[in-house]
Amino acid sequence: MGILGAEESTRMELEELHRMLVAPAGLERRKDEEDQFKEVRVSSEGGMDTDDVEKLVVCVTSGVSYLGLAIVNELLLRGYSVRIIAENQDRLREMETSGEMRSTNDNISVVMANLTEIESLSEAFQGCRGVFHTSAFIDPAGLSGYTKYMAEIEVKASENVMKACARTPSVRKCVLTSSLLACIWRDNSQYDLSSLVNHDSWSDESLCTDKKLWYSLGKLRAEKVAWRVAKESGLKLATICAALTTGPEFYRKNPTPTIAYLKGAQEMYANGLLATVDVNRLAGAHVRVFGAMDKNAQGRYLCFDNVVGRDEAEKLARELEMPTNKICGDVSGDIIPARFQLSNEKLSGLMSTTFRHCYSEC
Repeated sequence: MGILGAEESTRMELEELHRMLVAPAGLERRKDEEDQFKEVRVSSEGGMDTDDVEKLVVCVTSGVSYLGLAIVNELLLRGYSVRIIAENQDRLREMETSGEMRSTNDNISVVMANLTEIESLSEAFQGCRGVFHTSAFIDPAGLSGYTKYMAEIEVKASENVMKACARTPSVRKCVLTSSLLACIWRDNSQYDLSSLVNHDSWSDESLCTDKKLWYSLGKLRAEKVAWRVAKESGLKLATICAALTTGPEFYRKNPTPTIAYLKGAQEMYANGLLATVDVNRLAGAHVRVFGAMDKNAQGRYLCFDNVVGRDEAEKLARELEMPTNKICGDVSGDIIPARFQLSNEKLSGLMSTTFRHCYSEC
């Protein structure tokens, strides 16, 4: 498996941001997808008209990451004005000098903020009605790995973002990108353990620590601290517990989370808990939940497309250029039914309600 350095990953992110910023209003989509987004535009914002939607400014942290860019695209398609956070001066200066900031799209801007400083974040959030915290981090050492130290960084950043949201009068709600890994790592030796894994399920911190599942631990603790701050401050929060994010060139463009997510893949596969989600559908879920938070959307949402079976494991292995048994282990023997079952019923219900509401009014 190849290793992608942080410098090359950043370069690709900036190139993608440049293509997005200089594109016409929008964004290149297949006609059917574009029409679909136009149909749900009204209902996703709880009945507001187009003019009201276009007045909304939202902020996306790590907005040049693989998922961050997809969320930005979804927001722009629905008429939002988007503020992207760049996390260091060098990155912002590079975007300005290379021309990425000379955009023909007035609905997007880039500001600098430090995720370790609450005041810096609060200043960046000023005037925004909501925040999408995508929790996208790369290894500061430049390797495609996720260490215990990175987990600590992620938890602190989550706490800072939430506190900054609470301190910023204009911010009314926040959507945090968590992970399915924050739900599935439990002590399987407990025979009374429910076979259903859904939005009420939480991973066991001590188990994640014992297995050195630092990515899982980071996501788990980051989500928990976000909920703590939200409850203390009264801020509206929803979290999206996402499966392994796939899509065009996902491994090349998103190496650190991909590799880190797959630690323990064989055990997840055997238990029926290894799942994937397309990056654009994941981004759509973020924006849909955000819009529905003005009504009754709240809490946690599991987001996945497919539970990985043998065929999907082989395809995934080819895309990652690794042996299939690294994902699903030795499957030459009898196939044992998976003990657990993933459920995204809560998110599916919200998405279907959105479409039904749209069709009844369009």
